[in-house]
Amino acid sequence: MPFFNRNEMTYYPLSERDSKVSITEACIDENTRSDPVPPLLAETTDRIAGEIIQARKKGSSVICAFGAHAIKNGLGRLLGQMLSNGWFTHIASNGAAVIHDWEFAFLGKSSEDVRANVAEGRFGTWEETGLYINLALAVGAYNGLGYGASVGNMIRDNGLYIPERDELQSRAVNFLKKSGDPEIATNASAAIDLYELIENLNIQPGFLSIPHPYSDYSLLAAAQHSGRPFTCHPMFGHDIIYTHRANRGAAIGRTAEKDFLKFVSAVSGLEGGVYLSIGSAVMSPMIFEKALSMARNAAGGKGTVQDCNIHVVDIQESSWDWTKGEPPVDNPAYYLRFMKTFNRMGCSVDYTCADNRDFFKCLFRSLKKIRS
Repeated sequence: MPFFNRNEMTYYPLSERDSKVSITEACIDENTRSDPVPPLLAETTDRIAGEIIQARKKGSSVICAFGAHAIKNGLGRLLGQMLSNGWFTHIASNGAAVIHDWEFAFLGKSSEDVRANVAEGRFGTWEETGLYINLALAVGAYNGLGYGASVGNMIRDNGLYIPERDELQSRAVNFLKKSGDPEIATNASAAIDLYELIENLNIQPGFLSIPHPYSDYSLLAAAQHSGRPFTCHPMFGHDIIYTHRANRGAAIGRTAEKDFLKFVSAVSGLEGGVYLSIGSAVMSPMIFEKALSMARNAAGGKGTVQDCNIHVVDIQESSWDWTKGEPPVDNPAYYLRFMKTFNRMGCSVDYTCADNRDFFKCLFRSLKKIRS
């Protein structure tokens, strides 16, 4: 069976898309929405804020992992402030979060009508989103960057530097001369991949200007400015950038691998720390369990990262008291994958049912109250 040829597709200007969310209207800050905060939520965020402050005093990790809706709901600026304030040491999310964050920074709008656009064969077929994010990943892979930093740099710098073809060729030749060096081999492979991509798309060397007039709303840009990581943990084929002819699996793999290893390093520092998993039913628990096992393995097994507070937040009503242990297999709560996973990690874990906008806004206020 032949492979599908993306060169046969038609791509459309992003500006033509009827985007459903405007970041200037959706942006959440600490003063947004005047609804009274539920007392139980305020009590919960006060407790978590205290744990975060204590963790930072110890030099322990405070990791916040979340699903794409946190960005689509307009929380990028608020989360950026929490990162810049040093309350979070590491941010982690998925490929869709990166796309929403980039589209907000580039266009000021994101999100589309999936039902209508799939019917017309236009869903995810947006030229600028597919071209620029895939190109940023290929350039980032060549420069040894992770997924989040590759796109974050493009937003921060308002463009990408495309190397000369001679430079890319020389890296490949250097690999042939020193093939025993794995670092040179990795760089040479990324150079070959980038060369093929810019040749195929006829992209000229030099600085490619890509203005981002709404970059002050971008969490990716805030992470680059603060020097703290925003790592991306994608799954191949899940995001609209995979529809584009500029998509290259090698660039996805190289940048995502670096981000995963950064995430494992952050998890290694969670003794006495805090892990927040907000609205992520699959990505966060799946990468966490592997990362924690890797950290404990490298440290010799038991006794590593035991004193860690895990807080899970989602909008699903809780139907099981997880302090009683794992529910039986005939109970629907057993199939609540993320709680089952975190409950097996050997650390303190609890669940809060809340909208991510309310939770993050309330947590910001709790942290600010302690700091002041």
